[in-house]
Amino acid sequence: MKKTLLALALAVTSLTALAAQPAMDPDTAMVLNKLKQSYPSTTFGNIEKSALPGVYEITMGKNIAYTDKEGRYFLFGSVYDMQTRQDLTAPKREALNKIDVTKLPLADAFVTKRGNGARTIYLFTDPDCPYCKKLEPELAKLDNVTIYTFLFPIDSLHPDARNKAESIWCAKDKQGAWNSLMIAGQVPESKKCANPVERNVALAEKLNIRGTPFLMSADGRSLPGAAPAEKITAWLEGSQ
Repeated sequence: MKKTLLALALAVTSLTALAAQPAMDPDTAMVLNKLKQSYPSTTFGNIEKSALPGVYEITMGKNIAYTDKEGRYFLFGSVYDMQTRQDLTAPKREALNKIDVTKLPLADAFVTKRGNGARTIYLFTDPDCPYCKKLEPELAKLDNVTIYTFLFPIDSLHPDARNKAESIWCAKDKQGAWNSLMIAGQVPESKKCANPVERNVALAEKLNIRGTPFLMSADGRSLPGAAPAEKITAWLEGSQ
């Protein structure tokens, strides 16, 4: 009896999910079917008609491409509306690349708060990265912000960075030690303690973060590389 009820519940759930999905027009469904037949090893996500007549926009993992109705030709890149001066692909690409920041282990980062701390930045940074050092004075110009700093030394580029990262984490005043190194150039006293550096390196690899500095916003958008305070502010507000 319990198995029967469970099967019925699963069936109802499946039917409800199908009903909730928007109906696909016949032309689009035909294109999707051709793509699946031609490329059985590829997982296709969303597919819809693009702003270009006869061209369909498809997602494959975190990639966006454009194809004809036969699924033979593919274009990778952005579609621009030159009348409105808008990149029509960028918002969708950005949505695909958002990171679920609710799963970040915040205990593995040290926290800087300025003003009311209303805006949030998650920062992956390397103590010996010159661009990370260039970023710090720009971050210092921001107000009403909370910054979670994940120490992420890239050993292949900066062999001494891991020791510095561990020493900063083990310092009594992590933020002070960080500022002294990144802004004043004072190398921290070498210290050892239980630290999250190795976990941060593994986390960065899992999130496909390949370089530093790397910033994430509260809604999961990313901003790689050093940027001036004005650009960071615009990015935090949802524009570029």
